Amino acid sequence: MNLIIDIGNTRTKVAIIKENTILKKVTSDNQNIIKSIKKLGKTHLLKNCIVSSVSKFDTSSFKDDFDFEKIIELNQHTKIPFINKYDTPSTLGVDRIALASAAFTKYPNQNVLVIDAGTCITYDFINVNNEYLGGAISPGIKIRYKALHKFTANLPQLEKSDFKLIGINTESSIHSGILNGLIQEIEGIISQYRAKYQNLTVVLTGGDTNFLAEKLKSTIFANPNFLLEGLNSILIHNLDE
Repeated sequence: MNLIIDIGNTRTKVAIIKENTILKKVTSDNQNIIKSIKKLGKTHLLKNCIVSSVSKFDTSSFKDDFDFEKIIELNQHTKIPFINKYDTPSTLGVDRIALASAAFTKYPNQNVLVIDAGTCITYDFINVNNEYLGGAISPGIKIRYKALHKFTANLPQLEKSDFKLIGINTESSIHSGILNGLIQEIEGIISQYRAKYQNLTVVLTGGDTNFLAEKLKSTIFANPNFLLEGLNSILIHNLDE
């Protein structure tokens, strides 16, 4: 069984995967990473591990507690199963590498756009030749609410909520502007990719997957675990070394 650790900007996901099936998953804040790893690991016989972190993370804080045959700290030098055409591969985030790997593994030889709705909204595209071309990075929902409050004198700090097209007061106008604006952004980007690439498969993932999926009109595959599956595919790809 494989231990998969995804350390994001605000949250950590830890999963145990056996033969491409997630047996168990926990999510915690980044202050409780080690506790979550050790708690999950105590109940399963773990063989291999991969760690993806957007910031520096010391694996020695937990790996001595387990008898791993292989442990990988994902970075820009890790062997990957797809062709990376990004102009600056050394700057490509590990989260985007994992998403591209998931796209390649689950939808080989297809045009795939992966939209990760987390702290940031990232768009990552891999083509029918299994080439990762790049994508885009945009502010996530929480960042948009925070920015609107921080950079104005009188607008309140709000959290995402249901909204209507026409805001009838300040709060509902903020919700409409931020959330309807984001949905139109996503729909517009999907339309641009579909106009350029035939038979496009669109995958929506990340913390706001469920919230956004029910509001999008485009045909998408919603998969909150896509990044974890991508990390597992990279780990498997490196086991024959």
